[in-house]
Amino acid sequence: MSTTRITVRGDNPYDVVVGAGVLGELPGLLGDGVRTVAVIHPAGLPEIARPVCGAIEAAGYEVVPLPVPDGEAAKSAEVAAGLWSALGRYGVTRSDAVVGVGGGATTDLAGFVAATWLRGVRVVQVPTTLLAMVDAAVGGKTGINTPEGKNLVGSFHPPVGVLCDLATLVSVPRQDYVAGLAEIIKGGFIADPAILTLVEADPAGACTPEGEHTRELIERKIQVKADVVGADLRESGLREILNYGHTLAHAIERVEDYRIRHGEAVAIGLVYAAELSRLDGRIGQDVVDRTRSILESVGLPTSYRRDAWPHLRDHMRVDKKARGAKLRFIVLDGIAQVSRLEDPAEELLEAAYGEVAR
Repeated sequence: MSTTRITVRGDNPYDVVVGAGVLGELPGLLGDGVRTVAVIHPAGLPEIARPVCGAIEAAGYEVVPLPVPDGEAAKSAEVAAGLWSALGRYGVTRSDAVVGVGGGATTDLAGFVAATWLRGVRVVQVPTTLLAMVDAAVGGKTGINTPEGKNLVGSFHPPVGVLCDLATLVSVPRQDYVAGLAEIIKGGFIADPAILTLVEADPAGACTPEGEHTRELIERKIQVKADVVGADLRESGLREILNYGHTLAHAIERVEDYRIRHGEAVAIGLVYAAELSRLDGRIGQDVVDRTRSILESVGLPTSYRRDAWPHLRDHMRVDKKARGAKLRFIVLDGIAQVSRLEDPAEELLEAAYGEVAR
């Protein structure tokens, strides 16, 4: 299998390497002066960390494996503090490095710990799930959760490289893989309509790592994110479009105490954002229907329970995209035509949710 390199431009450009056997590039990303490499990985999946640790050790570095809880449970101040203590005990210096191995929660945490240890050490991300490859591990956004909301504490800290070994996707549980499709489909609606056409042409194939268009879907979504992040690392403008569907999604995750998959919450959020766009007169019913159709064709949810609205609305108030008391939504003016909706009326917000909860 050939290797594809997608460059994320900016002040500190780096490559996202997609292919099989890409771990061989890891030692070369660590740079000069590195002695110790801390490998942060899910405790429940030690097997995914072994080849990474082996590649680093074979290159002559000292490896410090640091297991963390699986999933969103890893993204807490307590877990981060434990990692800082471990880095101190093992003598990790500013010239050393951190490697994040696993899904999006692990790469978010590893990036945050790297950003905050000694005011910033280099980090390499090795995502092993579809969601992490196409979204979480790319872009330099790092963060942890608090009881008040998701990713409210974080930092912008670009990695020195991202290695996406497509072979690891074969072992990803089907529901987790399908959940990752939500972020790919989001990319189609906000920037690259070819993604939507590929999914519509073969929904069953989109749901498996062996699908005819799987690699193209992954690379197209990574390219969407690379283009946006390269132009706006710190989310001062363009990068906000990547939040399409996420305001409601993050609120759902909080209501569910993170027991729902991120991609499943995003899928519901995409329908909500489309309904909001339609009710505000920006798009027609056809775009909303297409949103539902594509998501449902791959088995993603498109509705949520009606009685949850008061709780969801409360959590949306502390969404990190809000400004003061005003909510900001990314909405569609058409396929791949994105704009912002500032401080929408409560009646509009509730009416849009009524369409999601029907």
